[in-house]
Amino acid sequence: MAELMVRDGTWSFEGDALRIVPGRERGVHRLRKDLGEVTVPLAAMASLAYEPARKGGRLRLRLRDGADPLLQVTGGGLPDGANPYQLTVDAARADVAEYLVDAVRQALMLEQIPDGPTDRYLLPGPSVPLSAAGVDGIASFDGERVHLEWCWDTREAKRQAGPRDYALADLEAVEWRAAMGLESGYLRFRPRGAAAPGKPEHDPNSIELWGFKKEIGTTALLAAAVAVRLPHPSAPAAAGTPPSLAPAPSPAAAPPGSPGDDHDALLRRLRELGGLRRDGILTDEEFNAAKAAVLRRFDTDG
Repeated sequence: MAELMVRDGTWSFEGDALRIVPGRERGVHRLRKDLGEVTVPLAAMASLAYEPARKGGRLRLRLRDGADPLLQVTGGGLPDGANPYQLTVDAARADVAEYLVDAVRQALMLEQIPDGPTDRYLLPGPSVPLSAAGVDGIASFDGERVHLEWCWDTREAKRQAGPRDYALADLEAVEWRAAMGLESGYLRFRPRGAAAPGKPEHDPNSIELWGFKKEIGTTALLAAAVAVRLPHPSAPAAAGTPPSLAPAPSPAAAPPGSPGDDHDALLRRLRELGGLRRDGILTDEEFNAAKAAVLRRFDTDG
């Protein structure tokens, strides 16, 4: 197992998943604390990189597009401090960070995980129930229904519409945007067949958001919890089962006697070599030499 523990949190990798536990210190963003522990399966990862700096560095985990409902619904709008897939690393722990990167890269190569987009969610999303407040209202979600309540100073159009309730089957989509400049952000629910939405301050299906204060991050979590229970935006239109609930496709088996058999044997050999190094039977130099020989066979047999 490769594990990195720093003030910002703990990342541990056991070969098939990366376990991310946020730190509880004061400087850790509230969104990450509220999200809590996240287990990212290998199939959802595209890459892991360590970016060194003068006083430490940063680990950045890149997920496959569409794999995570939180990243999908926020559309890149999370600031670095709120992003659960980044980790600030002390300079003294840089070697451990690089070892973790190497372990993940090797696993991605061994398992031949594609780094392209996916048409189903590979992470389960935030836990429910959830409640989140914006400027003019409060949203709550229990896993089956969304409820909106308005504050006393809400715009007239929203107050006249009254509280809103949506079953998941009534919703086409959920949208979340952070504020930009003088333009308000919003948490918006899109009922099926509804007219084009207006500005969030007048739209009775939207809660208005200002800036990205730490408490506003909870609205992003609520949006992700709803999104993961709706059809994936990239899912095939004619799918009979919601793609987010369908089992992950397994790699196609190669017919006996095909080149895939040789590659499977080489992959098993790489895993064996990794285990021998972890157990201290092989030195790093011996492992690297043996791995290079196996990889050369990939090139000649492929």
